[in-house]
Amino acid sequence: MDLNEAAVFVKVVQAGGFSAAARLLGLPVSTVSTRVARLEQRLGVTLLQRTTRRLHLTDAGELYFQHAATGLAHMLDAEAAVTESAGEPKGLLRVTAPSDLGDRILAEIVTRMRRHYPLVSIEMVLVDRYVDLVAEGVDVAIRTGELKDSTLIAKSVGTAHWALFASPTYLAAAPPLDSPQELRRHCCLQFTPLGKDAWTLGNRDGSVTIPLSRQVTINDIGVIRSMALAGEGVALLPIYLCRQACSEGALVQVLPQWHAKADPIHVVYPRQRFTPPKLRAFVDLAAQELRKALEEPR
Repeated sequence: MDLNEAAVFVKVVQAGGFSAAARLLGLPVSTVSTRVARLEQRLGVTLLQRTTRRLHLTDAGELYFQHAATGLAHMLDAEAAVTESAGEPKGLLRVTAPSDLGDRILAEIVTRMRRHYPLVSIEMVLVDRYVDLVAEGVDVAIRTGELKDSTLIAKSVGTAHWALFASPTYLAAAPPLDSPQELRRHCCLQFTPLGKDAWTLGNRDGSVTIPLSRQVTINDIGVIRSMALAGEGVALLPIYLCRQACSEGALVQVLPQWHAKADPIHVVYPRQRFTPPKLRAFVDLAAQELRKALEEPR
């Protein structure tokens, strides 16, 4: 079997003639005609009926073209895939993430990308709304919570658990805090997406909703964390955002047996035939950093 004969035949049909195919292939018309004739001779059938004005596919030619064109497309795809996978990550990568994911972890992801893949430029947009990646031309997203779009490829990287934190300074001067109900006697630093009127906490035995007074409601998790560090009150924060502050004694987890929501976190990107090296590199690196940050100590 001579695959060149099949490839030339497919190109003749796609181009609509021998001369057009010859121009596309960079071959003499006689060579193109000879290869198609050899293919017909080897198969023992007529594939093309030649007239002075146009070509007509026979029934056998139509059947052969359908299969040969599909096979040739798969071969070209395979070659492109190998070439693409061997390429160096480069070019602009547009990333979106929720603003409450945390400055430190996002900065670490970008820093590592710049260090390991200097030819990749990153545009990161932090938003609290759902972003249609395809419609808005975004390559990849880090998303918290349950996924809505099943058409995307999603890589699970862990779960963000939310818990109560306060500074030792605040706790030393504040009323006792031994049960969720006693939160009503405290200044609660409320992150708006978690609710303006109440916090819902759960443990092994069930859940409880605590009405709050709206003393402080802010829609930026970084500001909430900073106020907790400054001794301004009790805050519901992701555990991974407070781990270092707790190890340094700047924050304390209060009511440790009680937790708020648990958000699954994924890295998602649109389905595509070939994943560009820059996207593959980011997904792998971001997943590694996120898993490390979200891993619960044993």
